[in-house]
Amino acid sequence: MLTIWGRISSINVQKAVWAAGEVGQSFERIDLGGTFGGNREPAYLAKNPNGMIPVLEDGEVCIWESSSIVRYLAARYGAGWIWEEDPSRRADADRWMDWMIAELQPAMAPAFLGLIRTPAEKRDMAVIEASIAKTEAKLDVLEAHLASRDYLAGSRFGMADISVAPGAHRWLNMPVPRASRPNVQRWYETVVARPAAKPALPLPIT
Repeated sequence: MLTIWGRISSINVQKAVWAAGEVGQSFERIDLGGTFGGNREPAYLAKNPNGMIPVLEDGEVCIWESSSIVRYLAARYGAGWIWEEDPSRRADADRWMDWMIAELQPAMAPAFLGLIRTPAEKRDMAVIEASIAKTEAKLDVLEAHLASRDYLAGSRFGMADISVAPGAHRWLNMPVPRASRPNVQRWYETVVARPAAKPALPLPIT
């Protein structure tokens, strides 16, 4: 059985939990990080010297970084399903996984932290508003991409959807002004209806 270390409110832990569910692997998830603490303890730092979550343990295999975890689970347990054997198709998925980390997540983080995890009297609204504007621009990119395909990497659900959908889930359930994006909404509703998504994407977001 797999072990996933990290609190489910973490967007990166959500990716690991969803991926494990999609490939049919049972797992134990151990709360860690944030208010749970424990991520600076020597025993955990031996698993991930960065002290970040999640960490995946699969027997003797120990992996950190959420995208690497998703790729590992997809390749080991989901080949021909959420893992693409064809390099060009896999690169299409990879670029959206990287986009989530390099573009969407950094754009959204200040608004999320400011509105969800900061008391109202301590919020920097200028920072929050700038974050909202940046995130909305990133969602425009996603909207245009989904105009001509059902899923991020083509006609089949895959690891890119697992990686990006938690970001969409967070954004669409935050108290922020948002433009109407029918392609994103259609895709989001389709992927979050999957059974493996339900335990990975709790509401309300915290």
